[in-house]
Amino acid sequence: MDNLNLNKHISGQFNMELKHIRTQVMDMGRIVEQQLTDSIMAMHNQDSKLANHVINNDEKVNMMEVEIDEACVRIIAKRQPTASDLRLIIAIIKTISELERIGDVAEKISRTALEDFDQQHLVMLVRLESLGHHTVQMLHDVLDAFAYMELKKAIKIYREDKKIDEEYENIIRQLMSYMMEKPGCIPSVLTALLCARAIERIGDRCQNICEIIFYFIKGKDFRHLGGDRLYELLLRNK
Repeated sequence: MDNLNLNKHISGQFNMELKHIRTQVMDMGRIVEQQLTDSIMAMHNQDSKLANHVINNDEKVNMMEVEIDEACVRIIAKRQPTASDLRLIIAIIKTISELERIGDVAEKISRTALEDFDQQHLVMLVRLESLGHHTVQMLHDVLDAFAYMELKKAIKIYREDKKIDEEYENIIRQLMSYMMEKPGCIPSVLTALLCARAIERIGDRCQNICEIIFYFIKGKDFRHLGGDRLYELLLRNK
């Protein structure tokens, strides 16, 4: 975020506080990304040790959200920032909330590794691995876009969610067919369905972070627009 065109401040302490908070956000993002990566691996390999590591580490993510949020509130109270500085702080508060929720999803995915899957049912988890890796990449990319507030990159990432949705729908159809063919596997299928839904929601969270980037750059709230209208508004007078 060092390349952002932020206001120059008389107070060097203000600049240091902003820089420190931006660094904390990226640190939190890296931890959440690793949490998500580990949870997908734990699910696929039915690795209970790695799953428990992710579950236990979720508290660290929660505490980082609280710490960053409190630091942002202190800056608003003490410095009374305006214009792009205030938008940045609001963007940070919203982003860490999304990251914390992604961390919760990683914990939920990890708990799948603690379920009692028969060997014949593990094929269902293989179908979720590709979806999981796709969302990990989307999270990685959106964190990069947030670091430098890159509009074009954020727009490209925003569109990636459509591919995740399509992949998710294909998995749902496959799992439903599997359940009808083998009624005895219904409990395992239901677990896989819940896990697939949790992974799909990560794409939505990444879209939300894209909208936060749009807000910071454009100074407007683009939530709930979507589609071609959103892209037209974003690219106009960029």
